[in-house]
Amino acid sequence: MQEGTPLQSRQVNRELLVSILNSPKWFFGALSVLGFIVLVAMSTAGFMINQGFGVTGLNRPVMWGFFITNFVFWIGISHAGVMLSAILRLSKAEWRRPATRAAEILTVFSLMTAMTMPLIHTGRPWRTVYWIYTLPFVPYDYARGIWPNIRTPLVWDPSAVYTYLTSSILFVMIALIPDFAVLRDRTTGISHRIYGMLAMGWQGNARQWKLQIIAGVLLSALILPVFVSVHSIVSWDFGMAVSVKSWHSTIFAPYFVVGAVHSGVSAVAFVLIILRYIYGWQNYIRHEHIDALARLLIVVATGWFYFFVMEVVFGFYGREADEIAVRNYQFMISPWNIWMMIFVGLTYFAPVAIWLSRPARRNLWIMSLACIFVNIGMWLERFLIIVPGLARKQLLTFDWYTYRPSSVEWIIIIGTFALVSMLMLTIARVVPLIPLYDIKEGEILRTEIKIGRVTVPAVFRED
Repeated sequence: MQEGTPLQSRQVNRELLVSILNSPKWFFGALSVLGFIVLVAMSTAGFMINQGFGVTGLNRPVMWGFFITNFVFWIGISHAGVMLSAILRLSKAEWRRPATRAAEILTVFSLMTAMTMPLIHTGRPWRTVYWIYTLPFVPYDYARGIWPNIRTPLVWDPSAVYTYLTSSILFVMIALIPDFAVLRDRTTGISHRIYGMLAMGWQGNARQWKLQIIAGVLLSALILPVFVSVHSIVSWDFGMAVSVKSWHSTIFAPYFVVGAVHSGVSAVAFVLIILRYIYGWQNYIRHEHIDALARLLIVVATGWFYFFVMEVVFGFYGREADEIAVRNYQFMISPWNIWMMIFVGLTYFAPVAIWLSRPARRNLWIMSLACIFVNIGMWLERFLIIVPGLARKQLLTFDWYTYRPSSVEWIIIIGTFALVSMLMLTIARVVPLIPLYDIKEGEILRTEIKIGRVTVPAVFRED
């Protein structure tokens, strides 16, 4: 990665802190619009809780619809943070530098948004207090003889997701310490005191840098098992469901993990293009970075497509009547067969055709369109796994049912996208979405590197 002009430290500080020290004119207007959409979605969720699930399209046997689809989707988006920050950091991929911070923060907000979906889906979110705090109180549900099924894989989700959320927040905070120190030295008043507290006495000496680097590497390594386990456990929510035969696939765990990386990295690429446009960060988010992300996505998308084909083949290979009924429903019955073709085309064939062309990879408008295609397709993928399987899970055909989401569900789902966008826009006003120290380190490595005890020109580096 040698494209672009050399950058000075003062220039890096001035240009990357523009989103914090000087708010653009459009900032508060965009924030107000997104906040209004979120407020409407929250009001709609309150209306649904008050009136009951009758205002939604959910009905037996399809009791998982848009809400659980959206839960799985946002968990998938969160995997971009570990992919770009941890895996590429351990592999020393230089082109990762502008993307790491945005990916990490998107991970945190995606996980937070994902966890609201099961709470809304319960219909009575306050009852989680009864399920969690068993002592010293007597749970209301237990007193009525209503006991949760502790053997269900749904119990594993909170443990995995909260572990992932905690480790991701820690990962972000450690990486932010040097940048907080820069902000501490460039602000006054209450902002200066807050950034000074968050910087935790950072002075930038050799010992502090060594500890910060060690902490980053250790967290990168330790978070990888959590990265794999989170979406594997989400896949077991389906695979362990006894009554839905079409979900009993042994490849669900890797299928879900690779799909999560596919959608997450695509989302980060789109976010980077938006940041480059609205903040004028052409010197930092360059065409070479988007090109590298697209080449990575070709590999990830091909791996995902392999698992998708195997999942379908395994379904036909077993020759079970209820499994064949689901596959027939997905591939032969309108409009589901049309949705299946749209989903596969948007998720694999259309974006990969774009990414195989170097001029298309470096055209930011085309890349934005490809990333949007992927995430629409991956959302449809989760939907087409959940609904057809539940609609055909009953043995008697007169119990079969279809699912049509109501306007209430549409509004809540749109609200989650507005919520993540609003949070990303808000955090850009508080912390730099491109790490200052990482960019400065990359500028040094453009000219010289240290091999053992000797410093040599970077032109000698083979990688």
